[in-house]
Amino acid sequence: MKKIARLITILIFGMSLLAHADDLNVAAASDLSFAMKELAASYEKQSGTVVKVTLGSSGNFFTQIQNGAPFDMFFSADIDYPRKLEAAGLGEPGTLYQYATGKIVLWVPAGSKLDVSKGLAVLSDPSIRKIAIANPKHAPYGRAAVAAMTKQGIYEKITDKLVFGENISQTAQFVESGNADVGIIALSLALAPAMADKGKYYEIPQDLYPPLDQGAIVIKASQKKEQAKLFIAYLKTPESIALLQKYGFKLPDIAKDAAVPSSKDKKKKEKKS
Repeated sequence: MKKIARLITILIFGMSLLAHADDLNVAAASDLSFAMKELAASYEKQSGTVVKVTLGSSGNFFTQIQNGAPFDMFFSADIDYPRKLEAAGLGEPGTLYQYATGKIVLWVPAGSKLDVSKGLAVLSDPSIRKIAIANPKHAPYGRAAVAAMTKQGIYEKITDKLVFGENISQTAQFVESGNADVGIIALSLALAPAMADKGKYYEIPQDLYPPLDQGAIVIKASQKKEQAKLFIAYLKTPESIALLQKYGFKLPDIAKDAAVPSSKDKKKKEKKS
């Protein structure tokens, strides 16, 4: 059965990517929905390389890549997934890179009467019918939400109100559409222009949940490893770092120290010289 599942996975992804054989195919956690769109567009403009992004949950992508899904790169909301791929010989050695640390927030629609400034305590409000979080079985942001609610002593009291999104983007959609009254989502989504005017949020203290350290890796089976390595190098440029910070991601010091001059910086230096 495992062999059949593996063949089906390869066939499905192979057919979908065949028409875009020259693209760099990236599997990315859904918290990057808006940030990755900007990163990919900017990189394509500078390099000419088209970055085709497939969004989903990190755990599901991990399983798909194990089964042979033909991605060139994997951006995970939990760096442990790419670490496991590297350990299993499925990740290109030396390409694992921690690009950011994510944050979670309480988010409600703009017209909600809930006072999110109360923090997780607001989840005890009797008017709340449904609380949306990402599925903790395969979504790192869902696990962070459960950890925060547990540490706050509220998780057991509201478990019957929880609804699970397949990934963090779907979780946000549940709240935005009114199918849930409140949700715990990624700060990167709450700050996106497409959502900023539609809701209000409260940033959950980071000491309530384990760090959401996020990592990228080049897939060893990729036929475009050199192009993929160049894209990882692009993540270390000042412009990419600034973009990730704009979406609320915390950048590890190693990323800031590793930042290479952007194309704009190079032009400025050339003019001065």
